[in-house]
This record gives sequence, structure tokens and C-alpha cells, in this order.
Amino acid sequence: MQVLANSTFVTGHQMFDGVAVRKSDYEALSALKHEFIDFKGVLRSWNDSGFGACSGSWVGIKCVNGEVIVIQLPFKGLGGKISEKIGLLQSLRKISLHDNLLTGPIPYSLGFLPNLRGVYLFNNKLSGSIPLSIGNCPMLQSIDVSNNLLIGKIPHSLSNSTRIFRINLSFNLLSGSIPSSLTMSHSLTILALQYNNLSGSIPDSWVGMRNRNKGFVCSKLQVLTLDHNLISGTIPVSISKLSLVENISVSHNQIIGSIPSEIGALSRLRFLDLSNNAINGSIPKTFSNLTSIVSLNLEGNQLENHVPDSLETLQNLSMLNLKNNKLDGQIPSTIGNITGITKIDLSKNNLAGEIPDSFAKLANLSFFNVSYNNLSGPVPSLLAKRFNSSSFTGNLQLCGFIASKPCPSPPPEILPAPSPKPSSKPHHLNKLSTKSILLIAAGVILIILLFLCCFLSCCLVKKRGGSKGKNGKAKTAASTRSIEKGGGGGGIESPGGEVGGKLVHFDAPFVFTASDLLCATAEIMEKSPYGTSYKATLEDGNQVIVKRLREKGTKGKKEFETEAVLLGKIRHQNLLALRAYYLGPKGEKLLVFDYVPKGSLASFLHDRGPETVIEWPTRMNIAIGITLGLYHLHKEENIVHGNLSSSNILLDEQTNAHITDFGLSRLVTTSARSNIIATGNVGYNPPEISITKKPNQKTDVYSLGVIILELLTGKPPGETNNGMELPQWVASIVKEEWTNEVFDLELMKDASVINDELLNTLKLALHCVDPSPSARPEVQQVLHQLEEISN
Repeated sequence: MQVLANSTFVTGHQMFDGVAVRKSDYEALSALKHEFIDFKGVLRSWNDSGFGACSGSWVGIKCVNGEVIVIQLPFKGLGGKISEKIGLLQSLRKISLHDNLLTGPIPYSLGFLPNLRGVYLFNNKLSGSIPLSIGNCPMLQSIDVSNNLLIGKIPHSLSNSTRIFRINLSFNLLSGSIPSSLTMSHSLTILALQYNNLSGSIPDSWVGMRNRNKGFVCSKLQVLTLDHNLISGTIPVSISKLSLVENISVSHNQIIGSIPSEIGALSRLRFLDLSNNAINGSIPKTFSNLTSIVSLNLEGNQLENHVPDSLETLQNLSMLNLKNNKLDGQIPSTIGNITGITKIDLSKNNLAGEIPDSFAKLANLSFFNVSYNNLSGPVPSLLAKRFNSSSFTGNLQLCGFIASKPCPSPPPEILPAPSPKPSSKPHHLNKLSTKSILLIAAGVILIILLFLCCFLSCCLVKKRGGSKGKNGKAKTAASTRSIEKGGGGGGIESPGGEVGGKLVHFDAPFVFTASDLLCATAEIMEKSPYGTSYKATLEDGNQVIVKRLREKGTKGKKEFETEAVLLGKIRHQNLLALRAYYLGPKGEKLLVFDYVPKGSLASFLHDRGPETVIEWPTRMNIAIGITLGLYHLHKEENIVHGNLSSSNILLDEQTNAHITDFGLSRLVTTSARSNIIATGNVGYNPPEISITKKPNQKTDVYSLGVIILELLTGKPPGETNNGMELPQWVASIVKEEWTNEVFDLELMKDASVINDELLNTLKLALHCVDPSPSARPEVQQVLHQLEEISN
């Protein structure tokens, strides 16, 4: 081997594969390999000759004209340090070494790379401080060094790049104050500094949307997360200038003072978390202008006075948490007009009066807590049935939510004393009270009505019996003929009978009429943003799942039928088959699916008794089944689920998984779809969905990863753990090297046998929930790895 003047490597007179690496770049790569500890041997292809480094043979290396532009080696189990000689790679644009075991400092020489655009070193064990030199990279766009052991202050120079849009320094040990220079950046879109030891106050120098022609610029900031630090002072008024911001989180700090009313001007704000501080004063009435807000969390402060009536304007609100404050007055009944709300927590306040009846009409409400207030009167019966006593306890004058606290009966009516003048009638025939007469009359009318109902039912049964005997052949033929016009194609139309409407069958194991369907006994199984699901038992004993879609948001009849027929053709062992749909004469739309007996995975995991144990093979089989179904949707049907959660995974008698609710987004309008994205799937949505609002295959992979974590931990994602969502909580436990604390206790009894399977599955799940969509695997890769782990 000889070195030419132009600093390229050759052998004799032939260059390897026609591409050779520059001498300085080869020297840098060799130094990197020397400093790395290659536990898994992934760098075996990095030979000592330099051959193939720029021809695709060296794993993780990409070149242009013999110059290294990308080092991409995530999830390779690499230990050791990052060599300072990385600074020799003068054409390097991206370094991606996240999710390894790297230690030591971030190389100071990174600051001397003029073309560096992306630094991705998160999920390692890097220590030391963030080098000041990093501000010398004029092309820098994204730096993510989160989840390491970094200390020291945040360099002011980070904002020097006019192109930087993403800074993620979260989950470290950084101290000092937030540089005010970051607030002046005109390109920064995401600033994530949560889970550090930052102190001082939030800078009051945020720039706003102003006219460029007059010398002003605009802030592009959309995500600002400062939670879990030691930040003090007040919330600056200038934060209201961030007109594009969608997510603000400053929870778990030491912030005091009142909430600036100017925050009400943030029309795009979707997530606001000010919880667990020392904020006082009232909830600003201007919050009624936050019409995009999805989640409002003010828990654990010192807020006083009444809850504003005007919150009913927040029609996109899904979660309202005002727990543990000093709020008083009555609960506004207008909150019951926020139809899509799923969680309301007003516990541990000084609220008085009755619980408004309007709350009982909230069909999507899945969590409700008003415990430990001064409420009185009866709990609305529908709320008492849906939520257990812990939602109402601690209110001494509240009744009707538990058997031991029934509401008192109204006092009996006291009849007037009898007249002293003698009566010519016997005593027992004295004049009846008005109330008694009304009760007797009501009883007589009720008996008459019952008699009429029985008479009409007998007539109807007789009529149907005659009809079946007379027209049996005609009805069978009608229920199996293919629709030629107006039927949507590919389905079999069944007559509506007496009820009218139109029923279209696909390849169902049995056939039923619209009358059979609408007269079936039904019980509610689940409520989702798309509608309500029922378990329906037909007259012949067959059972189906019927989903009644919300009429307001569904597409028109023609479009609906076209899409429904396409969904009716999808068949896979891990997808719940659509067997029929019904269009009612008043616009109602029903979807009919196979019934599976064990219910949802969410119930199977979280609503079981202590005597029910779910073994690891069962959980792994469920995970593989879900992944198989999702892979079929992505590859064969080109469908993004967009709402995947354990609530829409149903289990059959053999505990095989069946995904449901897929493709339903095709049946609703664009606006309804946007509302569903905004309000649904709490705990399963990836962070970017709040910005893009467009589900894709990588957002489905994130949801799949959360479900796998749910199977591993036994914890529901909708409940925060120490203020963190499930993926962040698991990552924090793993970071502290307490990995075994993550797993469900049921699994640990067999840990000596299945430990490797648990760890490998956990690593895969964390890969799926990576904050960066590009770092997540494809579903096919997830399936392949799950099958390898289980074999």
C-alpha cells in the first residue's frame, strides 16, 4: 500500500471498488475504532487497509468522493470513548452513535467540523460538559445528546448557528441557567431541556412573530419542555410571543407568581403543563381563547378562586387536570359541554355544591375524580356506575356513589289532621290525598300500557312466523344476491325488512337481516373517538361486535360505501374481520365484526384479579400477533392504523391478538380525523404527532413499542409514573441500571430462564419508541427480531 500526494489509498495501481478513502479520514476512522470497545464485533468490516471504507463495505460509513460524510452506528452495543481525531473528518455531516454504551466526553474537536449538521449521541453514558466549541459549527441543525451523564452549563454558543432547529439536552445533569441567547434564535423549533438541574428563571426575552420588512423576525419555536428542573421565578409574559408554539411544559419546578393572562393569545397551543410548582392566583379567563388545547395540566399548585365557566369553548380539550390546588366555588356545568373530553381531575380542592348532571353525558370520559373537596348532594347515577368510589371519596356530604352512603329519601308527606266533625262514612274510606290518587292513576295507566305491549308483541311474532313459512325461499335468495347497482360492490345486500335501511354482508360465517341486527340484545364494550362498540347477541344466539359510528363526522353515503367495501375485503388471522355494514334510513352507520370472547388486551392486562397470572410465552405470542397484523396492514393493504393501543387489540379464546379499528380513518371526514388524532390514543402517540398531525408507519411503530412495553411492565401507558409517560419512565429506570425494576413482577419469578428474552424485547421496544422517527425500525424488522427472540 502506498500513499499518493492527493491523500487517497490505492493498492498497486488499482483502487478498491473504484472508490478510495482520504488519508486523513482513514486515520480518523482508525482512531475511532481503536477507542471503541466493540463488544459485538460489528466493526469487523473496518479493516486495516482502508479498502472498502467508501465503497459500502464498512458498516455505518457513507462517503462522497472519498470523504466521510456520515457515521451511523446506533444500537451496536459499542463501548469506550469517541476519539478526538473525529475532528479530522472535515466533510462529516452527521454522527449518529445513539443507544450505545459510550463513556467519556463529547469530543471538543466536533466544533471544528464546518459541515456538521446533525449530532445524535443520546442514550449513552457520556460525561463531562457540552463543549463550547460546538457553537463554531455554522451548519449545525440538530443536536441530541439526551439521556447521558453530562454536567456543567448549557453553552451560549449553541444558538450561533442560524440553521439550528432542534436542541435536545434532556435527561442529563446540566446546571446553571437557560442561556437567553436561545430565546433569540430565529430557527429553533424544538428546545428540550427537561430532567436536568437547571436553575434560575425562565428567560423573558422570547421573540415574537413580527414584520421582517420593519427589521423584526419571528420565532419558529413549537416545542418548549423545561420540566423536572430547579427553575424558579415567574412565567415570563414574553412567552406569549411564541405564536407557533404547540407544547409548553414547565412542570416539577419552583415557579411562583400567577399565570400571565397573555398566554391566552397562543392560538396553536395544544399541550400546556404547569403542574407541580407554586403558582398562585386565578386561572386566567383568557384560557377560553386556547381553542387548540388538547391537554391542560395545572395540578399541584396554589391556584385559588373559581374554575372559569368559559372553559367550555375548549372543544378540543381531552385532559383537564386541576388536582391539588385551592380552587373553590361550584364546578361549572359548562365543562360538561366539552364533548370529546376523556379525563377530568378536580380532586383535592375546596370545591362546593353538587356535581353537575351535564358530566354524565360525556360519552368519552374514561377518568373522573372529584375526591377530597366539599361537594354535597347526590352523585349523578351514570357517573356512579362508570367510576368507583375512589373518584368521590372525601366529600362528607356527597351521597349515592357507594352502598354505605345512600342518598336520604325525601320525607313522607304529612296528611292534615282529620276534621272534628263526625263523618257519615267508615274511617277507612276517608278522602284520599292528591298524591295517592296520582299514584293509583299512574299504576292503572302502566298496566294498560304493558297489556298493549304484550298484545302487539304476540301479533308481531305471529306475523313473522307466517312470513317465514310463506316467503322462506324468497328471503334466502334476497339475502345472498350480489348487489349490481348502488350496493358498493363486493358485498351481499340483505333486505332491510320492516326497519328499512340497507345491510351489506361480506363473507360472514352466518347471515342475518337488518331486523335481526337492530333487535339484538346489546351491551356496551368500548367507547372510542370513532364511536361506540357493542356486544350484540342475535335471536339465534350468534354474537357479533357492532360499532356505531358517530354520524356527525362520517363521510357521505357514496364515499362511505366505497371505503367500507375495501375494508370488508381485508382478511388476516390477526385483523378483526369486517363482516357487514348497515346504513340506516336516518343516516346511522353500523359496522359488524366477528365477536372475540376475551375482550381487549387492556382489560386482559389491567382489569384481572390477583389470581390470574399471564405467563411470558402468552405475552410474547400476543406481541408477535399484533406485529403480524400491523405488518400486513402496512405492506399488503397500505393502511396506517393511526390509533393503535391495547384497547383496540382483542383476544380470542386461545389469546390470539386481533387488531381492530384499522382503516376507520377512511370512513370519516378530514376534520373529524384531525379531531380524533388530537384527542385519541393518549399514552400511545409519539411526540411528533402533536406537530405533524399525520399518522404514518413510524407513528404506528411507536404505538406498537408502547404496547410491547405495556406487556413487559404490566403498566397502563395512560397513567404517568413519577410524572413521566411509560416510555420515558422505562428509559429512566434503564438509565439508572435498575432494569429488572421495569418488568412485571409476575415475569421475574422465571427471570433466570427468560432473562435474555426479556432484556432483548425491552431493547427492541425502546428502539420502537425512539423520539426520532427515522431511528425507529420498520414493522418487518420488529417482527423479525421478535421471532428471533422467541425461538
